[in-house]
Amino acid sequence: MKHLTWSLLAVAALSAAPGKQTFTGIITDDMCGEAGHSQMRMGPTDAECTIACIGAHGAAYVLYDGKTVYTLSDQQTPQKLAGQKVKVVGTLDAKTKTIKVESISAVK
Repeated sequence: MKHLTWSLLAVAALSAAPGKQTFTGIITDDMCGEAGHSQMRMGPTDAECTIACIGAHGAAYVLYDGKTVYTLSDQQTPQKLAGQKVKVVGTLDAKTKTIKVESISAVK
């Protein structure tokens, strides 16, 4: 009976674990996030403003899907995709709104 109980608990724990998801949105920075770059305008384009905010203010790259701003665990790959619409595959920590990134690719 103990073996059955432990097996059921293990199955329940595994089924409750978050899985990979796909998110689509714009790579921006956590200072501009939902507000956009019109306020800061640290460059002539959204991409240049994002990169400038990261460099000058210590901001972090995030994904904005039009409703929610998600922090990205990968802070290297987004630099070349700043200001672009992308697809991020990863696991979401709902409590911190952080995506543990597996891959990031531009959406055409």
